[in-house]
Amino acid sequence: MNEYALQHGTLGDDVYAEPSTIALEAHVAKITGKEAGLFMSSGTLSNQIGIRTHLMQPPYTVLLDQRSHVYKYECGGLGFHSGAAVSTVIPSNGHHLTLADVTENMVYGPDVHSAPTAVISLENTLNGTIFPQDEIIAISKFARSQDVNMHLDGARLWHVAAETGKSMEELCEPFDSVSLCFSKGLGAPIGSMLVGQKEYITRARRFRKLFGGGMRQTGFLAASAAYALTYNYPLLPKVHTLTRKLGAGLREVGVTILSGAETCMVLYDASSIGTTFEEVAAKAKALPEPITLRPAGRLVVHLQTTESAVDDLLAVIRNLADEKRKAGFVRQTPTTNGSAKIYG
Repeated sequence: MNEYALQHGTLGDDVYAEPSTIALEAHVAKITGKEAGLFMSSGTLSNQIGIRTHLMQPPYTVLLDQRSHVYKYECGGLGFHSGAAVSTVIPSNGHHLTLADVTENMVYGPDVHSAPTAVISLENTLNGTIFPQDEIIAISKFARSQDVNMHLDGARLWHVAAETGKSMEELCEPFDSVSLCFSKGLGAPIGSMLVGQKEYITRARRFRKLFGGGMRQTGFLAASAAYALTYNYPLLPKVHTLTRKLGAGLREVGVTILSGAETCMVLYDASSIGTTFEEVAAKAKALPEPITLRPAGRLVVHLQTTESAVDDLLAVIRNLADEKRKAGFVRQTPTTNGSAKIYG
């Protein structure tokens, strides 16, 4: 990737016009069925600008899943950058928001006591789980009937396309804006892309400058992202297969799975076998070929994860489970889907 980027990346100025970056923006816009794209340095920046660009005059509310990255892991950005109130919704089915969840939590109508919903922000994947496309379409139809914009945090949407066989255009069609990451999943060093209609992206470009996100020589980064799309995207099905092996191995040991292996993640409860995330991480780090884990319940398989690493981690957890069982551990009631500490 580095060699490719050095050979093919141009050295223009992205605040004005950077050739490699312009080419990448046009390509990603084309494959997602949108009119234009805007290169960003991070997914957080892409999400925050993506939502801010939809919003005009407060008061307004953004409706989203209470587990979503935009809400939990972007430092309260919706309130700070957009002055937006937030309606956080717990999925009634424990997996994904439904049309019923959305309609029950939408703020609209003449009541002046509440800030009306202006944006519905969904995430696909969320904790590695795939949001059913038919439900997304139903939510989108309702949102458009209410003149509410739809934003997608699609940082790992590439995984959905690879797993389901659906095109990126089909997956993005229900949304007015989509944020896509080149580093998560695809393995590029830096970068995300916000896509939408031309007028929308023109406004977003100004917000990017306002937020301090305008960069100069981004050609190297754009070329790296292009390499990742071309050569790393086709490898994602192997990542998913390895993730399923990890999930099945954990279940065999007796570990409670909080969110199953639908793409590249498994969320698990270490306490279900009497240990802690910290103990698992310490044991994994002490292996002859060390595995570095955050002391948290999210296991992410990626392009560089080997089958032997998965086998080694399963052996660590299996040995811990045996030790705790011999010491008299009695299994406790499992916690609910997605409620675990996942980032550390």
